[in-house]
Amino acid sequence: MSSLTYLFLGNNSLSGPLPSQKSNRLPTIDLSYNYLSGSFPQWVTTISQLNLVVNNFTFDSSNIDLAGLNCLQRNFPCNRNTPLYANFSIKCGGPQMRGIDGILYEADQDSALGPAKFYVTSTQKWAVSNVGLFYDGNNPSFVETTLTEVTGTDVTPELFQTSRVSPSSLRYYGLGLENGPYTVTLQFAETVYTSRATQTWHSLGRRVFDIYIQGNLRRKDFDISKEAGGVNRAIKIPFKVNVTENYLDIHLFWAGKGTCCIPKQGVYGPLISAVHAVSDFTPTVSGLPPTTPGKKSRTGLIVGIAVPVGAVSLLLLFAVLYMTRKESEKNDDEDLLGLGFRPNTFSYAELRAATEDFNPSNKLGVGGYGPVYKGTLSDGRVVAVKQLSVASHQGKSQFVTEIATISAVQHRNLVKLYGCCIEGSHRILVYEYLENKSLDQALFGRNDLHLDWPTRFNILLGTARGLAYLHEESKPRIVHRDVKASNILLDAELSPKISDFGWAKLYDDKKTHLSTRVAGTIGYLAPEYAMSGRLTEKADVFGFGVVALEILSGRPNSDDNLDPEKIYLLEWAWTLYENDQSLGLVDPRLTEFDENDATRLIKAALLCTQASPMMRPSMSRAVAIVSGDIEASTVMSKPSYLADWDFKDVTTSSFLVDDDTSSTESDVLLNHQLEGSTTGASPGIDPALSPVNVTGSMLTGIIGEGM
Repeated sequence: MSSLTYLFLGNNSLSGPLPSQKSNRLPTIDLSYNYLSGSFPQWVTTISQLNLVVNNFTFDSSNIDLAGLNCLQRNFPCNRNTPLYANFSIKCGGPQMRGIDGILYEADQDSALGPAKFYVTSTQKWAVSNVGLFYDGNNPSFVETTLTEVTGTDVTPELFQTSRVSPSSLRYYGLGLENGPYTVTLQFAETVYTSRATQTWHSLGRRVFDIYIQGNLRRKDFDISKEAGGVNRAIKIPFKVNVTENYLDIHLFWAGKGTCCIPKQGVYGPLISAVHAVSDFTPTVSGLPPTTPGKKSRTGLIVGIAVPVGAVSLLLLFAVLYMTRKESEKNDDEDLLGLGFRPNTFSYAELRAATEDFNPSNKLGVGGYGPVYKGTLSDGRVVAVKQLSVASHQGKSQFVTEIATISAVQHRNLVKLYGCCIEGSHRILVYEYLENKSLDQALFGRNDLHLDWPTRFNILLGTARGLAYLHEESKPRIVHRDVKASNILLDAELSPKISDFGWAKLYDDKKTHLSTRVAGTIGYLAPEYAMSGRLTEKADVFGFGVVALEILSGRPNSDDNLDPEKIYLLEWAWTLYENDQSLGLVDPRLTEFDENDATRLIKAALLCTQASPMMRPSMSRAVAIVSGDIEASTVMSKPSYLADWDFKDVTTSSFLVDDDTSSTESDVLLNHQLEGSTTGASPGIDPALSPVNVTGSMLTGIIGEGM
């Protein structure tokens, strides 16, 4: 591999420092979206194409200056919690210009992107990152130019004379944004491919890519000319987005679809002409960068006078409130002491206002933990407010567990925790709101949601990916312990998000298993965990297998209204499998489905529910089986417990519980919505560009030796 000149290892969970040396034969390296840390070796200043965005590098006076990279590390730290902006506009791949709508689009032409490059504006207002190589193309600037006038309604033709193009992954970031709801408008025009109406060989070309915003898939298999009604026609697409952590991530991703070589090599991949983001609320920020030192500022003079006066007034006010709140704050701090950090907190008054004083009309569900309400925060975010019942001793323990667990992990298939309230006797969790409720309601209750075959497949695959992240990628590793259909929520695009981490256990990498009292839901419990308290991540694999069968069959894991041989889903599934009639399990409401996929998924589910945890696959292997990357094992045996197990969806905490729990918890339904949600956003949740299993030591060898 000594001739290697391009190294793309983005999205691979790499950790540790960069190697101290690099082969001179390796001028292009992409290590974006990993967990690399430490300072930079000297060779990073000698490489022309290097993308290190979204890692954990150290930036201090002794480190090498890589302009703007500090803003594009994990959590996007520049102006975080002290936002400066509430809008930004970008002329992708071209010079600054003003549109007919009066918007001034900032130039993106000077950021000479390449196969692995990023650029951050001097004002730290927005940034762009590109990954990918037109291997056979001749497009070093990654910009497409047209002399043909682009037409369209309410558009500026000059905006489309140049467009930014990427062979694989193109991201635009808004930085230092004030939190709240935004409208993000993306403008496209197909200026490369020939009109399909000409019916020539060149007209066969198709540009197809996916659009992600805040890590959520908003448009799948997006085709510009198809959406716009032809080539050289402009289209403006607005998206409603919620900014919660002071940054915005717009990701255009080529998923390998469409055509690569018509009308010429290297013209495929995402293509965009302009980006505009503006707040849907009245901003409190000026939208201006800090004043340059030495310049006179009238605003600064006013602020210099007003701040001391305001500070004196606030001190007087704080003096009055201090004694009354001191004891309450002490109690609150004690509750969070074990967490090791201070999560985002809301006041009880703020949540009362958001839920209209916890109005019964806003109640979404209730259980042993307490009621859950729909609410709207002052910044416009719609949330689910999960309130701990005062009498619930069980809930207080789960409350701290859930904060610690969810705050430690971020993934597109995990529900996002916005924060909590610990004030006096009040214990409240605030989640993102997902409008399509839980999977069990979609499958067994509601009739207005149509879960077709592709949707069910994506729900099953997304759930598997979320669990694989918890088991193998998150730090620390986490066993959910209560994987079931009611704990899988659906966003506006019907993508799954795993919720309810109150029973979760942090898992020590050095231990093969944990001995613990059982908590979870009968029907989804692995036999070794239910009978002996032996807990490993394979307990979640079992629960996933049951959920997979429910998704495929459209029925719960037990139903007394069915014929005796069909009451227990697992037992019925095995009977069908043994009689070579597996497809009889598929939900009869599915008029169309892929028989090969269905057969593979049923095998995967049965493999996940094997009696021996050693025979069950890991969740990462389950993901590969579900996606069709590897074959499911044919060595399976019907578990002996099937004939004796009584599958009832009742929480086991009524008879086997954790040491500090006593009351029974029934299902609590959280309704949520997609708009504004982010996993992590999170960096790392978008599709991996070239997923491979690479360790830190291997990385050192690859970069140092050039392979």
